[in-house]
Amino acid sequence: MKMGMRVCFLLGLCASTGSAVDWKAYQPQGYVSDFARVLDPSSKSRLEAYCAALQQATGAQIALVTVPSLENEPVEDVANTLFRAWGIGQKGKNDGVLLLLAIRDRRNRLEIGYGLEPILPDGFSGSVLRQMRPALRQSAYGEAFMAAAETLGAAIAKARNVSFTETLPRTIPAGSDNSIPPVFLIGGFFLLIFLVRLVAYFLRAHRGGPGGPHDDGGGFLSAMLLGNMLAGGSGSASGGFGGSDSSDGGFGGFGGGDSGGGGASSDW
Repeated sequence: MKMGMRVCFLLGLCASTGSAVDWKAYQPQGYVSDFARVLDPSSKSRLEAYCAALQQATGAQIALVTVPSLENEPVEDVANTLFRAWGIGQKGKNDGVLLLLAIRDRRNRLEIGYGLEPILPDGFSGSVLRQMRPALRQSAYGEAFMAAAETLGAAIAKARNVSFTETLPRTIPAGSDNSIPPVFLIGGFFLLIFLVRLVAYFLRAHRGGPGGPHDDGGGFLSAMLLGNMLAGGSGSASGGFGGSDSSDGGFGGFGGGDSGGGGASSDW
């Protein structure tokens, strides 16, 4: 009986040891590492561009990370392990920041590198996490990251006397978008085709039919109008946010910075 209990204990111990997460094996995906897959592509692109611009202006590096779960480990330990394994911030200056969201645990941690602790003390870090709560409670993780990154970036730039005017566009509240819904654009497109063909038909009928001496090329008129419309549509589609250019200030890896455990932790 005792032997059976010992075997069960040893098997349980081995199982728990084998299921532990090797956080050091996680590799950064960029400034934004969305291991929990909760960020939309637009938000991730904007955050990447902002963090790249901040590093270019101030030298400081921000890592924004989501994980599905902490796997029963303290959020402080997970954040510090990732920070040191990735070496966030410049080596010797230790000017890195890691903001971690554990989605299922509803816990977050702001880990601050040695060199930024005078600029971003623990009290300030706590206020940043509180600022994120309303968005996090609505599962708006991209919005929460944007609010935090902008606050951190402004504080770092101000402390280093750097002019940094980059901002992060926020989600447009429902009902405030003045753009035309796609369904109306599509309906208008087909309505225009119908009207153009109708006008071309009456022109042909009035001037002797297609191929006659008075035919003005109604088909050509139709094609010309549609071509102009499509050209205008393709031009407008090229507007908007384009994301960061990897050849100009994109993520090139972290620099070997270190952290001593400064920062703040919270939940939502």
